[in-house]
Order: sequence, then structure tokens, then C-alpha cells
Amino acid sequence: MPAFAANLTLLFTELPLMERFAAAKAAGFEAVELLFPYDESAQDMRDQLVMNGLTFVLMNTPPPNWTGGDRGFAAVPGLEARFRKDFERCLRFADVLKPQQIHVMAGVTDDPAARDTFVANLKWASAHAPRRRLTIEPINRHDMPGYWLADFDLAAEILDEVSAPNLALQFDAYHAHRITGDLMGTWAQHGQRAAHVQIAGFPDRHEPAGGEIDYPAFFTRLDADGYRGWVSAEYNPKGDTASGLGWLSQQA
Repeated sequence: MPAFAANLTLLFTELPLMERFAAAKAAGFEAVELLFPYDESAQDMRDQLVMNGLTFVLMNTPPPNWTGGDRGFAAVPGLEARFRKDFERCLRFADVLKPQQIHVMAGVTDDPAARDTFVANLKWASAHAPRRRLTIEPINRHDMPGYWLADFDLAAEILDEVSAPNLALQFDAYHAHRITGDLMGTWAQHGQRAAHVQIAGFPDRHEPAGGEIDYPAFFTRLDADGYRGWVSAEYNPKGDTASGLGWLSQQA
């Protein structure tokens, strides 16, 4: 059975951020991720991770304007200098938080030069931080209109073109099913590239139970394929987080 992590940006939001670490541990999670940890003290968050015996598995970069701005800009032509500056900021947080993966977000653009820009930025970032594992993630345009990287085949081409040993695929099951309508087929084709997996129910992005995705079958497939990374719960709880964690106890 996969090892599960909690996304503390979306889960346990009924609590202040610094209390979510202990809540996740009490609920049975052994690891957590935070999408955008840049508004809090990195050391305070690290203290919570250590005190609760939690592994920190993922954070996003570059840090966007969480209050309404675009989500990343690594593929946006003309923002290369900003990307490098904010990637350095991300690395300063990562030096304290020690994430296993850093997700490099492509951003929103329809510029024909986006692919070349994304490849160049990824080549620079992977060489600049060779000891950090970086990921790229296809995100569906229903949830994030205009997001440039919205295709798994394109992501595979980008990974091949960059050809960096520390760059891998971030495979979100919800996004995969929204993009292709065939989660299992998409995993069969691209799962071997995945360093990190995220889950949410479909179609409403609530708890990973019921709905169109057969998660028990997906978890069985992950085991059969030898996936050894974390599976992070990145969903919007229907109510308070704890009352919706029946899906997690069923995996024990």
C-alpha cells in the first residue's frame, strides 16, 4: 500500500497553519507537503516537522502571488530573470525545510516561445540545484485556465529534452483524469517517470473516495508497478478534514 502524505495548504484549514502539522500526524499521516510556504517562518515550520516526526515531501516554486496572481511563470517568455530570482528564494526556504521535491510551475501563457523558455529555465534550474529533485506537473485548464503545461505527452517530451537526472514527473491523478479521461491508461504510459503522486476525488476534487476514480485499484496498480514515492492527499475536504478521512483508515 502506498505511503500517504497530507497537503497542508488544503487539508486541516480549520486550524492555523502551525497547528496543522500535529493534526496531520494525529490523523495518521507520516509526511506533509505545502504548496506555497513563503509567508511563514521557514524555521518555525521546520520545527513543527521535526517535533511531529514528519517528512516534508513537496513545495512549489516559483512563489506566486497566492492572493490572485498566476501560478508560476517558468514557461512565460520575458520573465526569465524573475524566475531565477524567485528560484533562489525557493532554495533558501528549501535549505531549511528540506523538501524531497520542488515543483517548478510552468504558469499561464499562450506565447509560441513558451516551450523553449520552459526548457531553458528547467535546464538552468536543474543544473543550478543538482542536489534538489525538481518536478513538473500537467495541470488541467478547467481548474487553471490557460495553464501552459496541460498535456502528459508534452511533459514527457519536456523531460526528455531537458534530460536532467534530478527532474521528474509529478503525477496528479485528479488532473490526469480531468485531462485524459483515463487515469489508469495515463499512468500506464507515463507513471514510470513519476517521482511524486497526488490524489483527489473526481469530479469535485473532494475526498479520494467514490466518484469516477477507483482509487483502491489505482493504489494496487502503484504497488504492482513498484512505485515507492509518496502519495499526497491534495483535495478540498467536503467538511472538516478529520471527519472525511475514512478513506485513509481503509488503506491501513
